[in-house]
Amino acid sequence: MSHAQPLWRRAVAEALGTGLLVTVVVGSGIAAASLSPSDTGVQLLENSFATALGLAVLILMLGPVSGAHFNPAVSVIDWWLGQRTGSGLTGRDLAAYIPAQIGGGVAGAILANLMYGEPAVSWSTKHRSAGHLYLGETVATAGLILLIFALAWSGRARLAPVAVGAYIGAAYWFTSSTSFANPAVTIGRAFSDTFAGIAPSSVPGFIFFQAFGAILGAALVVVLYPRASEAADNVATPQSDTTHTGASA
Repeated sequence: MSHAQPLWRRAVAEALGTGLLVTVVVGSGIAAASLSPSDTGVQLLENSFATALGLAVLILMLGPVSGAHFNPAVSVIDWWLGQRTGSGLTGRDLAAYIPAQIGGGVAGAILANLMYGEPAVSWSTKHRSAGHLYLGETVATAGLILLIFALAWSGRARLAPVAVGAYIGAAYWFTSSTSFANPAVTIGRAFSDTFAGIAPSSVPGFIFFQAFGAILGAALVVVLYPRASEAADNVATPQSDTTHTGASA
């Protein structure tokens, strides 16, 4: 397949988008813990609200460049489903996207730490290793994959900023794990011993069940939308080759 933007530019967009997403998650978590130190429910509300809005804005901002995956699980499923029709990411694209997403996630956590006067790297001590949390990550990731590909197949990929932001914001509350649903974000959050952190020892378990959830979500896509792979070029949002030189008020 052909892409509107060169691979290096798309990789930069993926790194930037994933990094800023982690900055939003970690930074708003630090702020929430400071603003509402005695109310975990309010902290989660503040954290989830900022994350939902931030994710929507990042998809709008960078989607035209890279598709705004910001998530290795989304990229891998896009590549895998696209093999059936020659669409979606190529193996070369995937090899660039995943390191960019992971590196961006780590840098985003460091940026959030520094903005709030924390050490650049402070390994999280918040353990998240329990069966019900793994189930939550499976459900969160499967739902995210199903949503993104359903939007692409039905020609509504341009609604992804609102839909994906709303889903993640809601999944903060209806999943026991608060919906990480993203291996790169999970790795990044291990670098901050704050409200949104996850202990490094808990990271492999979360990533395993995110991968399982992604496979489950892909299976549901194939069952419900058998021709969804034809729309893999529009995951998570359509890329654009249009250059705008002006803006209207």
